[in-house]
Amino acid sequence: MNIKTRITQILGIKYPIFQGGMAWIATGELAGAVSKSGGLGIIGAGNAPPEIVEKEIEKVRKITDKPFGVNVYYLSPYVEEIIKLVIDKKVPVITTGAGNPGKHLAALKEAQVKVFPVVASVALAKRLERSGVDGIIAEGMECGGHIGEITTMALVPQIVDAVDIPVIAAGGIADGRGMLAAVALGAEGVQIGTRFICSTECIADDAYKNEIIKAKDRDTVVTGVHGHHVRCIKNKLTKEFIKRVESGVSIEELGELGAGKLKAAAIDGDIEMGSIMAGQVCAMINDIKPVETIINELIEGYNKELKRVQNI
Repeated sequence: MNIKTRITQILGIKYPIFQGGMAWIATGELAGAVSKSGGLGIIGAGNAPPEIVEKEIEKVRKITDKPFGVNVYYLSPYVEEIIKLVIDKKVPVITTGAGNPGKHLAALKEAQVKVFPVVASVALAKRLERSGVDGIIAEGMECGGHIGEITTMALVPQIVDAVDIPVIAAGGIADGRGMLAAVALGAEGVQIGTRFICSTECIADDAYKNEIIKAKDRDTVVTGVHGHHVRCIKNKLTKEFIKRVESGVSIEELGELGAGKLKAAAIDGDIEMGSIMAGQVCAMINDIKPVETIINELIEGYNKELKRVQNI
């Protein structure tokens, strides 16, 4: 069954499920499979040049004619080129991270591109609503990768109360129970990352996927310093990060240590000195399945829990 919210109506998708725009991991193969299965697949542009992102867009369009998106990383040296590419290729949706898309909103709106920034605070959500974005992705610190300081449970209802545009909950969601909880908090959709890494369509190295499957509830750790926190699965790299932070090294030195480490883990399979970015939900993930099966299980779980709650 369809789940109808403002998100599904605005974007023309069957289910209000965004796939996280994870750099190196969220390729056209994964995004295309998610969109084909009724969600919104999202290509993670990361620091990739426009010609690489263009190839991923072409992959999605060979898989499906359903809506999809591109995640624009505002610390990328190619931001201007990626925005132009999105407009030229008539990509229907973008999500954004690590910056304010305000200066591009007029051009994006003229091109009818819907804009959903990822935020970790109420103040930023309110400012972005005033600038004219179409919705907010409220991401709690349970997520993998770069994180804020507020949990999903606390952040989502505060942002819902602060803005009038649709809110998508992200961080700590991997099954139908999490989806229903997000809706109960006022969200009109969810964004899911870690669960989709463990899909057959995801190109991440098997070693990376297996570390997620093996992980227990306390196996993720937050590294870095204030404003630069990253959640990943514990390994030799995270131990070295924590050691250097405690010794008071500079942010620049930490940046050098972390450079290229996500690719090392996700693509090259280095699970010792690579950055195995994953959310706290990794302990709930026990297998690798096709995207369509994952989405069907999310919806079945949502409906099952909804009926249970209604009977209480």
